[in-house]
This record gives sequence, structure tokens and C-alpha cells, in this order.
Amino acid sequence: MIICIDIGNTNIKYGIYEGDELLISFRVATDNKRTSDEYGEQLMSVLRFKGVRCQEITGGIMSSVVPSLDYTIAHMCKVYLNFKPLQLAPGLKSGLSIRCDNAREVGADRIVNCVSALVTHQNAGMPLIVIDFGTATTFNIINCEGEFIGGVIAPGIKGSLDSLVGGTAKLPRVEIEAPKSIIAKNTVTNMQACIVFGFAGLVEYIVKRIKKELKADAVKTIATGGFSEIIAKEISCIDVVDKLLTLNGLKYLYYLNSSEEKKTI
Repeated sequence: MIICIDIGNTNIKYGIYEGDELLISFRVATDNKRTSDEYGEQLMSVLRFKGVRCQEITGGIMSSVVPSLDYTIAHMCKVYLNFKPLQLAPGLKSGLSIRCDNAREVGADRIVNCVSALVTHQNAGMPLIVIDFGTATTFNIINCEGEFIGGVIAPGIKGSLDSLVGGTAKLPRVEIEAPKSIIAKNTVTNMQACIVFGFAGLVEYIVKRIKKELKADAVKTIATGGFSEIIAKEISCIDVVDKLLTLNGLKYLYYLNSSEEKKTI
């Protein structure tokens, strides 16, 4: 078994794989103040509940967009799982050619998602747009040659709602879901209409502009992240929703870089 860990700004996602099979996945809140022991006890508790013996986990890999937690999580793996995980960083093979101004600026999560999309979803010679609805909303473009050529970073859906609620005195916190009508009749549905339909419009327009600049006959758009399904229901430009894109990408990269037999997604 291996463990794949995706350290994001809002959540840390874990996936336990046996070969190609995802046995369990779960997420915990990202907290810079937690120690490696606190994360370790949290992980052990979930593994016990799921019936997974930690001794059976023989390796792992992590990607992170929170540098302050890199040592914490790596040390947790060393102490509680008895190995040092691979980390997505310069020097780790990804197979992804990055054609932008500064490859080191590209977030680890974006690299993993692009690699996963190429392995899982690319049709021969077809460009890809990979959208991640996370703490930020990222658009990642892969050309016909399978190269990452750039993208777009927009605010995240939840962060936008938090800003709206936090910056006003009377607006309530609402569930992020689509109301029945864009012409909303109360405060809650007014806010939901803006968040869901507004982001759907943002995605639709950005994808349209990307396709225009690519000048390609066919482009495939893959969405992942917590709010991907909500937005995909409102627009036709998203072809595939893949909630496991990041974890599956990490699994692929682990086998690509380890001495174990390489697996496919």
C-alpha cells in the first residue's frame, strides 16, 4: 500500500492505494498550528476506523502549496509510517514539459493535475484545459504536444463567498448551491445566484477565450475540486468531472519515481 497526500490551503487530502486501487480517501482541515504528532494521531485514528494497518503502508508521496507544512507532514510520515515520502519538487520526474516564464512558479497541485489529465484523459493531439475548483480556481492549459503552456488563476468560490459575508454587516453565510432561478426572491438565493451562476459565467467565458487563442478544432475540458460538480451542471463547456484527479496523479508519480513496478491510473 502507498499513501498519497495533497496539502492544500484549505484541506489536506489523503488517499490510500493498493496497486492501482484506491482503498480509502479522506480530508482534514489544513492547520499551520498543528504539530506532526497531532497530524499523526489524526491519521492513525482514521486508519484504525477504516481498518487499515499502518504497517502495510510501505511508501508515499506528497504535494504541497503550503510550504510551512512540508516538514510537518514529512516528519509525520517518518515517525508514524516509518518512511520519508517522496515530495513533488524540482528533481522529481513528472514527464510534464512546462513552457512558461518560470517553471518554479507553477504550483505543485497544478503540475499533478496536468500530469493526471494527460495520463487519464488526453486524446491523441487534443489540447486540454484542466480546471481546479479549490481555494483558488485555476485553469491549466496543455497544448497538442502535451506541454503545459500557462493558465489563469481566479479567486476560489468559497473565498469569494467568505469575502462577501465578511465585508458586509447583514449578509448571512449560505450554502453554495444553485437556486432555481437567476431572478432570486430573497437574500439567500440572491447570494447563491451570484456565487454559482457568476462563477459559471466566469468559467464559460475564460474557457471560450482559451479555445479561441489555442485555435484548435477540439479541446477537452476536465474539472476537479470541491465545487466542480456544482459548476459543471450549469455550463456545457466542461466535458469531464474527475474528483480524484489529484490523488490519482500523485499515485502515478509515486510509481514513476519509485523502484516499485510502475502502475497506470
